Amino acid sequence: MHGGTYRTPWKAIIVALLLGSLMGTATGWLLAQFMLPWVASTTVLPLPTTTSTDTLETRITAVYRQAGTGVVNITTRSFDYDFFLRPVPREGSGSGFFYDKQGHIVTNYHVIQDAEEMIVTLADGQTLPARVVGLDPSNDLAVIVPESVPDQFTVLPMGQSDTLRVGQFVVAIGNPFGLERTLTAGVISSLGRVIQSPNERFIGEIVQTDAPINPGNSGGPLLNLNGEVIGVNSAILSPSGTSAGIGFAIPTSTVQRVVPALIEQGHYRHPSLNAQLFELTPEWIRLLRSVGMDIPVEQGLLVVEATQTSNGLRGGSQLVRVGNALMPVGGDIIIAIEGQPVIRQRDLMVYLETQTTVGQQVDVTVIREGVEQMITVTLQRLGE
Repeated sequence: MHGGTYRTPWKAIIVALLLGSLMGTATGWLLAQFMLPWVASTTVLPLPTTTSTDTLETRITAVYRQAGTGVVNITTRSFDYDFFLRPVPREGSGSGFFYDKQGHIVTNYHVIQDAEEMIVTLADGQTLPARVVGLDPSNDLAVIVPESVPDQFTVLPMGQSDTLRVGQFVVAIGNPFGLERTLTAGVISSLGRVIQSPNERFIGEIVQTDAPINPGNSGGPLLNLNGEVIGVNSAILSPSGTSAGIGFAIPTSTVQRVVPALIEQGHYRHPSLNAQLFELTPEWIRLLRSVGMDIPVEQGLLVVEATQTSNGLRGGSQLVRVGNALMPVGGDIIIAIEGQPVIRQRDLMVYLETQTTVGQQVDVTVIREGVEQMITVTLQRLGE
């Protein structure tokens, strides 16, 4: 499914938002491709100036006046087939914004996922077919570009999500329910959330806001009152699929790390230990102890299988029946990475994504044959 609202399973949401006692619901998806060599005329958005006499109202209207022209509506179309093999079109919609002078547009991966056709509608009503430049489902980001870059468009400046504060005013601009360039306002409700990505991995450092975000907002910018993008609207938490005051945006720290790679390479290289891991629960620890495995800890990740590129991690050496399942046992139990405790798969994924790169060496603390020790692992590209 693309466009509309993407809802993650409640079980997955609870896992992804356990630390904040929240639940997540992902929405929106988008695409892009190919960097064109020039544009005839490009406007780089100037930042609104602020004085002590500025009111909240004038600052919000200034942000909309200047940033609104840099936001686009994205309409996608794909085709299913009915019982008689006749094509049945499916349409979806989302938002995006101009990222650079070459006309690249940033949006959510889920906005354009599976799209066979894409149309970008500009602020002046001009419609342009678009193509994909790069995709990263693990971070729910995509880059697209119009087949013909317009003569004039507004590039939105990128702000620093690392300096955000809870309570800071923000605005979201997008196309909820197809209503183009709609502005909603609110505050940053929390920082450092974790949500599930379209491919069932996890996205860390998420910005939570109470600015209303509805279907069609996905891929649009979340901006501070200086008119700078500080996040890409991606998900909502709502049983009904409409805004319930809990929205999530991918921070610009992630956008600035991922988008240049999508433009240059078409993909992003995700760091990984490249080992098959199993999340240990108290029940599984009890069962593994009952078959003779020495486990002196109460939590961690069991290395079930290690690939040749796993740099010293050891997988299970023998199969034993644990309950109704055959389990490779005897492998390392990962309990920390670079001194950071690892309790769940989510902890490891988020740390690797936000703190490391492919080729980097990291110290991994493991329990091996009942003894705690540290090994140095060189991170590989996920899947290699």
